[in-house]
Amino acid sequence: MMRSLYSGVSGLKTHQTKMDVIGNNIANVNTVAYKSSSVTFSEIMYQTTQGASGANALTGTGGTNAKQIGLGVTTGAINTSITTAGASQTTGNPFDIKITGDSFFIVNDGTTNYFTRAGAFYVDGAGNLAMTSTGYNVMGWQVDKATGSIKQDTVSALNIMSEENQTAAPAATSEAIVGGIIDKNNTNVSSENGQVINLSFYDNLGYAYTSKLSIHSTADDGVYSVELDDILDSKGNSIIKDGMTLPTLGGQGADGIAATMTFDTSTGVFSGISTDGTASGNTINLGMASLGGNFSDINLDFSTTRMFNNGGSSTIGASSGDLNGLGAGKKLGAMIGVSISSNGMIHGTYDNGDTKTLGQIAVANFSNASGLSKEGENLYASSLNSGEFDGVGQDITANGGSMATGVLEMSNVDLSSEFTEMITTQRGFQANSRIITTSDSMLEELINLKR
Repeated sequence: MMRSLYSGVSGLKTHQTKMDVIGNNIANVNTVAYKSSSVTFSEIMYQTTQGASGANALTGTGGTNAKQIGLGVTTGAINTSITTAGASQTTGNPFDIKITGDSFFIVNDGTTNYFTRAGAFYVDGAGNLAMTSTGYNVMGWQVDKATGSIKQDTVSALNIMSEENQTAAPAATSEAIVGGIIDKNNTNVSSENGQVINLSFYDNLGYAYTSKLSIHSTADDGVYSVELDDILDSKGNSIIKDGMTLPTLGGQGADGIAATMTFDTSTGVFSGISTDGTASGNTINLGMASLGGNFSDINLDFSTTRMFNNGGSSTIGASSGDLNGLGAGKKLGAMIGVSISSNGMIHGTYDNGDTKTLGQIAVANFSNASGLSKEGENLYASSLNSGEFDGVGQDITANGGSMATGVLEMSNVDLSSEFTEMITTQRGFQANSRIITTSDSMLEELINLKR
């Protein structure tokens, strides 16, 4: 039998393999994060009918090359264009994530870690971040409860909607500002009830209260007394019961009357607070902790208060928190949103103004990503030639990568290239079929010699 017959058969088989790969590429032109493949052909082997000879100086003859006849073609390699990124598709879904760079998401089916570029995720019924297609859990790092920061340890499922994460802890108010203008001609200041100001605050269980303070003029120009008149709960009822005394201001004095504030009468600038004649700077302490239970003392900062002519009107008021907004306290917060940063950090936002870190999406990197084994469903597994996954992963920013939310990576299939390859593959297949038919004709002529 003629060797060309078998060469033609091998050519048909390899071109069919290439066509299979092209067909799979085109079929996945709209598959999220699909990476196209290409086929490299390789010669099978050669039959040597005559070996090479060297030049002979004695006879003066030159050397001859070996006579070798090729026996066809085979599939040398099927390469995946895994490092070529696909275009971006905007979805608006905050749990759709695109990776920029060469990293892979880590997902787990309950026993085995897989890797994917397809960032189409959702939150399942158990509160886990998972793949929409398979339900596999997205893996990452958890929050260290002791420090509140991310602990980069062995990756685990990101249960971002756990019961614990649904709420943010309340906090007691510890700082407040009393500021604005006092006008000595204001009739409220000189009245028996004084200029009333309310301060809203929280205890450490998140219950809301209101302290009623009042400012009174004294016989000394530029000197005003500060009194605590009552403390009300969220329903407007006084929490001061029979036999109880109001907390003191500044920790001294009795029944809430313990502080005076002084202004420079020539400039109207606040000079300081004193308690029972003892100077104590710009702040006085509202001794709420003396009531016991869940209350904390509150530092009242008067440094922004001024004494000016304001047409007989005083604008002095109180707000929780210091000048930087710290120490304001907060109620128990309910989750109102989740966001994912470019470094994979997941944050929860709450209706009490709090923001809490819920975890971080970890990524995997491989020395030879093309060596990953395709497992179907947009998944890859590590192989002997890709490099191993260490179980911990990396921060995506470590290699200059990032994550973008509301965006998916599209397939990197180039249809123009695929159609061109399809034409050349068809012609190659056709040419190889001609080898077989022509060889068959030659054999037919050989058989006809018998006639």
